Amino acid sequence: MHIHDDSNEIFLSQLILVAPFVLALIFYFIAVNTSNQKKKQWPFYRILLWTMGVVCASLSVIGPIADRSHADFSAHMVGHVLLGMLAPLLMALGAPMTLLLRALPVRLARNLTRFLRNRLVNVLHHPIFTSIINVGGLWLLYTTELFSIMHEHVVLHIFIHLHIFLAGYLFTISIIYIDPIPFQKSFVYRSLVLLTALAAHSILSKYIYAHPPGNVLATQAKSGGMIMYYGGDAIEVGLVCILCYQWFRSTRSSVKWTDIQTSNNRKEMVYMENRHANLTVVGTDIDEVKRLNANSGMSYNELNEWFAEKYKREGMKDVPSNKFDPNKEREV
Repeated sequence: MHIHDDSNEIFLSQLILVAPFVLALIFYFIAVNTSNQKKKQWPFYRILLWTMGVVCASLSVIGPIADRSHADFSAHMVGHVLLGMLAPLLMALGAPMTLLLRALPVRLARNLTRFLRNRLVNVLHHPIFTSIINVGGLWLLYTTELFSIMHEHVVLHIFIHLHIFLAGYLFTISIIYIDPIPFQKSFVYRSLVLLTALAAHSILSKYIYAHPPGNVLATQAKSGGMIMYYGGDAIEVGLVCILCYQWFRSTRSSVKWTDIQTSNNRKEMVYMENRHANLTVVGTDIDEVKRLNANSGMSYNELNEWFAEKYKREGMKDVPSNKFDPNKEREV
């Protein structure tokens, strides 16, 4: 691999690359503080995920890994996995757009929401487009002379690294929806796109193993291809698990909603069946009460009337006027 002759240029390029991530971490903490003053506390695990993502991205562009990547293809591939796969996933789980909408004033938040509904944003967030610029960009980088040229021009080196991160981040948020998304695709659609992208990424790692890019040594290409294959698979498994979990949760929500609708339909059917019944205000069926009374024998008043008639027939003078006394009846 080609090594830049000017160490100052290398250090300057590293500073330029790490600056956006440092600023992203600072602005995230400011947004968290602003949001906590207005609303309930922002989840700590999201702060941790965002911080870990920024750290992974920073380690890939500045420090020992970035220094060795100019001469060692294995170190370069470690940086690729960190910058283009792990960091985007962790930072996406930090839900930065949700935090931003919470922290902004209402008017600005509404303007941002209207902007996110723009068709251009829909194109940039489409799973097919993001998979092309992500995986397709990697194929272009490692199967052409672009990889060798990248190490000869600092500006191109910075541009490609920024592209790797942004393409990986856009691809991640187009597959798993952590922040609110105006134009959502179905789980089946996103799953098919994800499987296709994963297959293309795996094929590329095998191609690098057999066909070293640029001036890379065969031994370094083999180790770099293995890092890309197995390291990428580990992160891709996490992405698949998150997508499946979200799919499972949406299925449970739809099942609960179906049960509620079924219960409401049953209640309405019962109401329609009984709407013509003779009911009181509180819902008591008068006809049913009369039927039960008819089958329960004589009432209290009917029993008093029966004993009064009995006393008259037997010529007894001491006839109770309104109540029946069982003791007196026993004495008679």
